Amino acid sequence: MITDARVLQAEFSPKEVEHRDQEVDVLSSALEPIVAGQPGETALIFGPSGAGKTCIAQFTVGRLQEAVGEMNQQYVNCWQDYTRFRVLYRVLEGIGRAADVHRQSTPRDELLERLRKYDGPQYVVILDEVDQLEDPRVLYDLYRMSNISMVLITNREEELFAQMDERLSSRFGSSVRIQFERYTLDELVSILSARARWGLVADAVGRQELALIGDAAAGDARVAIGILRNAAHRASREGVDEISVDVVHQSIPDGKDEVRQKTIEQFTEHQQILYNVLVDAGETQPGELYDLYCERVDDPKTRRTIRNYLSKMDHYKLVVSDGNGRNRTYRLR
Repeated sequence: MITDARVLQAEFSPKEVEHRDQEVDVLSSALEPIVAGQPGETALIFGPSGAGKTCIAQFTVGRLQEAVGEMNQQYVNCWQDYTRFRVLYRVLEGIGRAADVHRQSTPRDELLERLRKYDGPQYVVILDEVDQLEDPRVLYDLYRMSNISMVLITNREEELFAQMDERLSSRFGSSVRIQFERYTLDELVSILSARARWGLVADAVGRQELALIGDAAAGDARVAIGILRNAAHRASREGVDEISVDVVHQSIPDGKDEVRQKTIEQFTEHQQILYNVLVDAGETQPGELYDLYCERVDDPKTRRTIRNYLSKMDHYKLVVSDGNGRNRTYRLR
């Protein structure tokens, strides 16, 4: 049934995108100075998970590179590269200047000096999940580089700016803001229909089944694609040549759980410990949760950082927060 497994992955970047023309146009305008050999404006993309933020950023920057020719680009996932050193390393890697960098012994100042000496073509750096950065000062490091343009991706802009000092806030307060909304049901059905057309045999799934998947995904394209992929695998195992309503119903829990697990696997060490505390403790108030977390680590993060972690988990529908202030509690979803 599956003819091209790549297109059934949420990370797949299609050659054409749907339902995000306005967002593509705004980002393209922000980066347009690059065509004339000048750095683009810093762009801040924000909105819920599964709304196409990463896909649109990569699509737009890729299209710009095709048009310009002489341009470099690099994608940095700040879930994985969340320290100042790791981000600088990845940025240098994108221009081939990190081969002899030793993560344990090379001073950070040397990485900065290498970037300052970069005199190649304009360079666009996409920083995804940028609110995950442990030290936002790296954004200022990159901001000061004359031929580096940044595209910042986050879920909530207020959480990103809450981590910045006044200097950073003043620099990035004038960024081009591009807000993404959740996909509507019809938009999700259209996206899924294209994925099915590219990745499945003809007539493998009908509109009724795609609408059922879209409804279960509640506006999240990652979840929708995950359910479709699981449904295709299930139908193949059962030896049938089309995805039925029953197969979709059976695939919804697996599709959602798969996306959930991928998110958990991206956690930093401290986020994983905090999540495990919730697994063991059940519904817990913030103060008690913080104390339990501190018992498991030698170098605990601040209460503010832990609140940010919990907010991130809430956004990704991994935990549920109930109540306000002192009466607030957190529990696994």
